[in-house]
Amino acid sequence: MSTMLAGRLDYKTGEFGMEEVPVPQPGPGQVRIKVAAAGICLSDVHLIDGSLRLETAVDKVTLGHEVAGVIDSVGEQVPAEWQVGRRVLLQAGQPCGACPPCLLGRVGQCQHPLTRGVDYDGGWAEYAIAEHFTLVGVPDDLPLEQAAIIPDAVSTPWGAIVGTGDVRPTQAVGVWGLGGLGAHAVQLLRLVGAAPIVAVDPIPDARTRALALGADHALDPGASDFAEQVRRLTGGRGLDVAFDLAGAPPVWTQAQTVLANEGRLVLVGLAPQPLTIHQTTLFSYLRQQIRGHYGSAPEHVEQLVSLVGHHRLDLSGSISDVLPLSEAPRGVERLVKKEGSPIRLILKP
Repeated sequence: MSTMLAGRLDYKTGEFGMEEVPVPQPGPGQVRIKVAAAGICLSDVHLIDGSLRLETAVDKVTLGHEVAGVIDSVGEQVPAEWQVGRRVLLQAGQPCGACPPCLLGRVGQCQHPLTRGVDYDGGWAEYAIAEHFTLVGVPDDLPLEQAAIIPDAVSTPWGAIVGTGDVRPTQAVGVWGLGGLGAHAVQLLRLVGAAPIVAVDPIPDARTRALALGADHALDPGASDFAEQVRRLTGGRGLDVAFDLAGAPPVWTQAQTVLANEGRLVLVGLAPQPLTIHQTTLFSYLRQQIRGHYGSAPEHVEQLVSLVGHHRLDLSGSISDVLPLSEAPRGVERLVKKEGSPIRLILKP
């Protein structure tokens, strides 16, 4: 087979569609995987609708940064552990290899990291190319549909919780937005011992799901007594950490009103609007903080694979539906319209 189907976004025209493109060949240090599953993320939707604009050196790209499959072909200079037939997931990004830290071998300090499906071709295709150092082995008992979503859908909230947010046991935590990231955030916060966990979403079904996943309380942000409810549920002190998983300015305003002394608001969802600190003097007096978060580190993905392997985390309920790759545009439409309030929709070639 010389060509394959791929979901391609033209950055110059903004057009997204399914195309026949050449099957890629792995170069030195690279492998080709036969894609088994690729997640549809809200950031993919924002790239398509133009609300998320990132600097990139390419004019057109195959979308998809949540990818798992089986190694199909191996290039030269690939370590022996990565053999044809091995089940793997792909890290959602890689170092640029060109900035000063990368050239000095300090890739963990890369100044311009590249994102799969944004800066280079991703996994909304029948085959995908990956540098060998972006591979993570997948246990035989972990379905590839679940493995695919670990990078980003699960690792982004995990990195925000254990890294940027620095959540400690018994801290009161709020989660705004209970879609693909927020649903996993609730599970992960319970795993690290946050208490109480207050889930916030205007959609009733999303609140019900959050309670089933381990939230202690689920609130409607539109309630007239919202702040009073949060204070009551946290013994009067407010939230030690508030996570915005929605990328919505109204969340930033509301979350600031219910932060505890030294509380921190962690911005995980992406939005282009400016951020305003309300009541700046009080914010400073209470030593509150706003922290930005983006993506996750490679070790976060590896930690999650281990946690799933040790049955500390169950992702079986995260796959809302599996669609043929050819129906990627329909999957994007379903996510835009929030049909069925999906956690993750999966594309399967």
